[in-house]
Amino acid sequence: MDNEFDPTKTTVTPSQPEGDAADGNEAPVASESEEKNLPDIPAELPVLPVRDIVVFNYMILPLFVGREKSIQAVDAAINGSRYILILTQKDEKVDEPGEDDLYRVGTVGMIMRMLKMPDGRLKVLVQGLTRAKVTEFVSSDPYHLAKVEVLGERDTKEVTLEQEAMMRAAREQSEKILSLRGMPAADIMAVLNSVNEPGRLADLVASNLRMRVEEAQRLLECEDPIERLRLVNEQLVKEAEVAAMQAKIQNMAKEGMDKAQKDFFLREQMKAIRRELGEGGEESDELEELKGALDKAGMPKEVKKEADKQFKRLASMHPDSSESGVIRTYLDWLVDLPWKKMSKDRLDIKEAKHILDEDHFDLEKVKERILEYLSVRKLNPAMKGPILCFVGPPGVGKTSLGRSIARALGRKFVRMSLGGMRDEAEIRGHRRTYIGSMPGRVIQSIKQAGTRNPVIMLDEIDKVGSDFRGDPSSALLEVLDPEQNNTFQDHYLNVPFDLSKVMFICTANILDTIPGPLLDRMELIQLPGYTEQEKVKIARRYILPRQIKENGLEPGDMTISDKVVARVIRDYTREAGLRNLEREIGSVARKLARKKAEGENPPFRVTVASLDKLLGPARFMDDEREMELPPGVAVGLAWTPVGGAILHIEAATLPGKGALQLTGKLGDVMKESAQAALTYAKSRAKDLGIDPEVFEKNDIHIHVPAGATPKDGPSAGVTLVTALISVLTNTPVCNDVAMTGEITLRGRVLPVGGIKEKVLAAVAAGMKRVILPAQNMKDLRDIPRDLRSKIKVLPVERIDEVWPLACTVPEQKKTDAAK
Repeated sequence: MDNEFDPTKTTVTPSQPEGDAADGNEAPVASESEEKNLPDIPAELPVLPVRDIVVFNYMILPLFVGREKSIQAVDAAINGSRYILILTQKDEKVDEPGEDDLYRVGTVGMIMRMLKMPDGRLKVLVQGLTRAKVTEFVSSDPYHLAKVEVLGERDTKEVTLEQEAMMRAAREQSEKILSLRGMPAADIMAVLNSVNEPGRLADLVASNLRMRVEEAQRLLECEDPIERLRLVNEQLVKEAEVAAMQAKIQNMAKEGMDKAQKDFFLREQMKAIRRELGEGGEESDELEELKGALDKAGMPKEVKKEADKQFKRLASMHPDSSESGVIRTYLDWLVDLPWKKMSKDRLDIKEAKHILDEDHFDLEKVKERILEYLSVRKLNPAMKGPILCFVGPPGVGKTSLGRSIARALGRKFVRMSLGGMRDEAEIRGHRRTYIGSMPGRVIQSIKQAGTRNPVIMLDEIDKVGSDFRGDPSSALLEVLDPEQNNTFQDHYLNVPFDLSKVMFICTANILDTIPGPLLDRMELIQLPGYTEQEKVKIARRYILPRQIKENGLEPGDMTISDKVVARVIRDYTREAGLRNLEREIGSVARKLARKKAEGENPPFRVTVASLDKLLGPARFMDDEREMELPPGVAVGLAWTPVGGAILHIEAATLPGKGALQLTGKLGDVMKESAQAALTYAKSRAKDLGIDPEVFEKNDIHIHVPAGATPKDGPSAGVTLVTALISVLTNTPVCNDVAMTGEITLRGRVLPVGGIKEKVLAAVAAGMKRVILPAQNMKDLRDIPRDLRSKIKVLPVERIDEVWPLACTVPEQKKTDAAK
């Protein structure tokens, strides 16, 4: 990019003696006699585009020329009349300006001197002579050549009082600006006072003003000298205001520095005087107060030793130093931590049970574990805090359960969200090496609680990440280990803090993403999804009263039966938890609140028929169970983070060479199960009545619908085998049976997880029978008895037992069909 204009030479000081402009010395303006004796200017002149500057009459300034066309234009001027037309670019970023990129009014300049630079550029000394206007561009290659019309200066008659006033104002404002900037004004003002022509004075002042290109071009194009002087005066007023503000800011900064230095010396003198008198000042009082707080904090011996060491360093430092602030903040943290303050546990077991039952319905296992903890705590006060981990789908009450536990224990409760955490320093703290360092969130939670034995809930522990800043999961290993956390060291504190009295409660949706060593530290408590009956009772006991109150209704304003709540659960929510149910009931309550606000009189009765109007059409339909399954379709059971679900697995044969095609976004585990199912079907083809040639002359396609949803897990093997046998034998599977279980090549059926959720999903889908691995029968005790009575459980140990059960029609169904 060219730099045709040196910014340091934008203005000249007319009073300086003439020197070598190529060396950067400033040059004077042309004299009046020089102007009147100007030779004739040619009608066509080479054009020199410049950036960031507008050249006025009487200016003498150096220009650096680097663009090829500009160099050619200068050479043409040197070899000709030495005159060149200087035009300013409209956009300084354009490297190769065309005719439309240049202003049409510029200044005719005479090249007084030229010097070739070592880098190939030219340095020329140019003097502005007169304004000129481009009437036509003759050519643009090898340089711009233009026809010009000289804009002569209009003769002014006798100077009027108004014009004289304007000229004096211009001189006074110029002198004011020079004084504000601390520049010598005598020589410059001598030149300005000697100029008596308004136009000449306007050009002389304008050439030394700091203006934007657009404003300077506006002055250049103004032919009336009186109007031009008026415009210059306007710019001078603005420049004077800017210069005054700049001087004010500089004075304020200087005064601030002087005051700081003065305060420093006075403070040192005061300290010296007080030392001589043996007296203490305000700073000494603050240090004494801090010293007393450190002594009363009840720190362990090792921590107190470090605190005393840092206090001595603080006392010997200047209070305004940055390190002094860091040490003071560190000691404040040590003082604020509850080293010996503990809340007293409420060890009334019956009262604790009452609180847990009041806050949460069911969850008997969790409540039983909490009451066991309280019982042991009552018998052995020295026991260490347990590390519980609640695992279950969203909305089942894991976080709120932690609050209830803290309330039952009579302890402080602090929730600490770990979702998305990637920095190890969030757990262990930042090292005390820079201003702004802080302890980790564990220590911050202890300080927030104000006791050393709070209940701290580590929410979403399965969503902890890791990157270049460390692995927070590894840092949690020490926090959640009862054998190690009694000497937990935060990087900021750099002293041990006992966490063994803290009761940590973790929550997670799934266990797969939790590292094994961290999982080993915790006691897992599963919180499965709620059944429909449980949801109805929870809605009646907790959700309905809460939503009625939050939406401004009275307890008797809204009546809704359990049957209607059950319909909301079935038709408008499909989840393991309660969040969507609460949203839907809240939506009903809001619509009834609007009716009341519009003047209708309660009570408002919600019926099954009115649900369609209040909540819209049902979002979920009981269409999963088909009236009759075609050959090749089997119903499986799956576990999801939001509860159980039924899964239709489809198999089909088509002419081919025995290839197996799998679709439905299946994971590696399900793909391997499909391979194992095909191998089993081939090995037992004769026993199952399958022609072996089918495998050689046909391809087999297995598809699991909902292809956009990733599916993986060791529970589809039994369903895959059943679907394969069904399509290969052209025998349909019963539409009222669902199944789950993994298989081996030897024909064994292996146990799987999530039995409660899967059986609940089968009941919700209207299934009458469910095939389970025999080893999972022990998990049925988690299912309420009333639900177990609605479905028949068929345990199997080998795959051979599955097919007869899947394709056999029950006797009752045969009797019904005969009738």
